[in-house]
Amino acid sequence: MARKKIFISSVQIEFASERQALFDYILADPLLGKFFDPFLFEHLPALNQSAQEVFLHEVVSNDIYKGLLGREYGYEGLASGVSPTETEFDFATKHHKTRFIFLTNHTEKERHPKEIAFIKKVQELVVRKRFSTVEELKSGVYAALVRYLEDKEIIRVSPFDVSNHPNAGIEDIDEDKLKLFVRIARSRRGFSLSEEAGTEKILSHLNLIQHNKVSNAAILLFGKQPQRYFVNSEIRCVSYYKKIVSKPIQSYKVFKGSVFELVDQAVDFVLSKLDYAIGTREREIQIPGGYEIPKEIVAEAIVNAIAHRDYTSNGSVQVMLFPDRLEIWNPGSLPLGWTTEKLKQLHTSVPANPLLAEPMYLAGYIERLGTGTADMMRISAEYKLQEPRFIQDEDFRTILYRPDAFEDATVQASGEASGEASGEASVQVPGEIQKVILVLNGEMKRSDIQKVLQLKHDDFFRTNYINPSLEDDYIEMTDPENPKNPNQQYRLTLKGIELLKKIGQSYSSRKIILAPETVQATDQVTVQATVQATDQVQSKLPLELSNISEEMKSILTVLKDEMNGQELQTALDLKHRGNFRNNYLSPALVAELIEMKYPGSPNHPRQKYSLSKKGTSFRKQILK
Repeated sequence: MARKKIFISSVQIEFASERQALFDYILADPLLGKFFDPFLFEHLPALNQSAQEVFLHEVVSNDIYKGLLGREYGYEGLASGVSPTETEFDFATKHHKTRFIFLTNHTEKERHPKEIAFIKKVQELVVRKRFSTVEELKSGVYAALVRYLEDKEIIRVSPFDVSNHPNAGIEDIDEDKLKLFVRIARSRRGFSLSEEAGTEKILSHLNLIQHNKVSNAAILLFGKQPQRYFVNSEIRCVSYYKKIVSKPIQSYKVFKGSVFELVDQAVDFVLSKLDYAIGTREREIQIPGGYEIPKEIVAEAIVNAIAHRDYTSNGSVQVMLFPDRLEIWNPGSLPLGWTTEKLKQLHTSVPANPLLAEPMYLAGYIERLGTGTADMMRISAEYKLQEPRFIQDEDFRTILYRPDAFEDATVQASGEASGEASGEASVQVPGEIQKVILVLNGEMKRSDIQKVLQLKHDDFFRTNYINPSLEDDYIEMTDPENPKNPNQQYRLTLKGIELLKKIGQSYSSRKIILAPETVQATDQVTVQATVQATDQVQSKLPLELSNISEEMKSILTVLKDEMNGQELQTALDLKHRGNFRNNYLSPALVAELIEMKYPGSPNHPRQKYSLSKKGTSFRKQILK
């Protein structure tokens, strides 16, 4: 069967990039390229004919007229005073061609007066579709052409993402998920609709509903229970102790939810098992840190697997973490004629499920269509990681390699129970707890800790990070009587501080805040004796002057002989006792720069403080 010809009509200068993008997209798409042949006037060679004669001939010889209308009306030099675009539309109407009109989201004030009149004429004859970006335009064109093939009975079975599920309706769409998407899409991509637009209008704008029937893509994106209709859309994540698939298994999870939730949960699972390293904070508010495989690469690989998989297959996406690599498998294949080498370069975006990929782009899960795998190559090179591998067999596989060592790291928290750092003995604490301990600086909200660790799924973070850390007494709430306090924060306990030492973190760069019952708010401010206990495991990292906070330097400067808490606070000219206790005295004690006169009795009424040998050494350096 001959391919249907599409005449792409617009003001060429205004839509130069969009015209070429549509041309390339239609030819490259496995489905559209099989049935359609796009035409661009600018691709014609020089001819001994007038431009008007040529484009009107092409309108007649093509099957579909596809018009792009924006701000400009176009050339008005024809005898009729009508632009080529409008003339082409009129000719297509006269010859009964199928017409698809795509309209930019500009206001009338931004449009040429004649363009406004042209648009009003078009709206009386055909239904037009609005778009803001090239990606939205591609999605709209894809949906329109697939429906054209269905209407003409050229195809009897629609592509998976466009097909309407026979048993699902608009009542299966979660309005809260849809509203959250709109908020994010408006913020990140300037999405044109608001939350108040209503479910049906938003889905229609995204080409996800037709005749009150929602598409499969709509269920996967915003369904209340997507796996009720598509069991295979779940994602399975596993981590192994060995470099091969073998038992016992370190961890195994099956995640369900919308495609957005699946991505978040799978990425968070991988990050929870990867090594996390931090350097010295020095004067920065947040402690700099990162994962052994950058999150951007992990997320890109998982997003690709979910967005481009074959949903008609009974298989599920599998994420497998080994000691030396991360593998992501999905039941899918590359576009026809593509090789894995093409993925390593910038290439045209040809998503297997365009109606699924477009909302993921709008929500920021896909940064720029067509650049993801090239970005993976670039970032891997920047981090000196082995080049990712892409393998096409029965399934498509992406392999990301873990580094042999984290050379530039000051501290490393293992994703599993080994947790060794700088030659320390093994710390038998889950990696998730270790990561919380490493990044918890002073008092922090749950959302702030989660943000530092680059984790997105709230329930996963609570279940695997915060709750175990609280249950094992490594951290505590600042308001334990009101666990759901919206201003609730968390801080290290003494047990948490001890763990921090064992995994090798330097205290001089950390803001240590202890609970009021641990550090008494009296004139003789003291700290529990366990801070100074002789059986503490000392940090193997050398304490350097450059790592000591300005507050601790101040206390080393003013402390002479023996002084009680009130005398120290006065010498520092500090009015607020909590500030003195949390930012000066406690960190200095924990870092062993000062010591108690009565370490066995922290609350002794005559408790005093003096410089330790370490503190005396640093004081000399400060006073030089």
